[in-house]
Amino acid sequence: MKAFSKTDVGRKRSMNQDSFYCSENELGSFRNLFVVADGMGGHKAGDQASKLCIENLVQSIETSEHKTPVSIFEEAVTTANAAVYHAAKEHIEYEGMGTTMVACTIQDHTMYVANIGDSRLYLIRDRISRITDDHSLVEELVKQGNITESEARIHPQKNIITRALGTDEQVSADYFEVAVQSGDVVLMCSDGLSNMLDDEDMEYIVRHTGKVENVCGTLIEKANECGGDDNITVIFIVIE
Repeated sequence: MKAFSKTDVGRKRSMNQDSFYCSENELGSFRNLFVVADGMGGHKAGDQASKLCIENLVQSIETSEHKTPVSIFEEAVTTANAAVYHAAKEHIEYEGMGTTMVACTIQDHTMYVANIGDSRLYLIRDRISRITDDHSLVEELVKQGNITESEARIHPQKNIITRALGTDEQVSADYFEVAVQSGDVVLMCSDGLSNMLDDEDMEYIVRHTGKVENVCGTLIEKANECGGDDNITVIFIVIE
């Protein structure tokens, strides 16, 4: 396995409120861990939310006594949610903060995924497939058939999140188990990438960037060329 990661403030924001964790090394009973978190909130609140999320998620996974990947993720998400939620309650400058989160670990031939919000995880094999569902207003409109995927990317309410980590005392995340094989590619990103590029554009860049270590940079460069409206974070994993 090879994993690469990169983040960029984009062209419109003054602060990067994304955080990420990218490790091919063992963490607790996990053989690896990859996380993207996109914070939201005024001033430094979003920055604090995404950092708190990842710090507490990683610590929980490292010390967990649960046996299965899903139960470990469930405990870690609950722990991270409590940390962000209580920090927002205790510090007036962090009031209302929250964060998206998408995380995965790859164990043997299975990828375990947890997500909340609209940061995404894709699997690229014969074609690109989005594994996660966005918890957003426009995703609901797409599912209802009111707008198309292309219209969702430019919809004026595309940034309205219906579920996030840290905004409520209780959190509800989605969990997925996906079979993977040698040659598969996993792409994780914040919406700063997926709002600027459609899925086919991302797949094309992944397949046609010469060196795998350059894929993250090329994706970010293209997103900035298309406007760079938000912070952009990418994790790119090649399964060997």
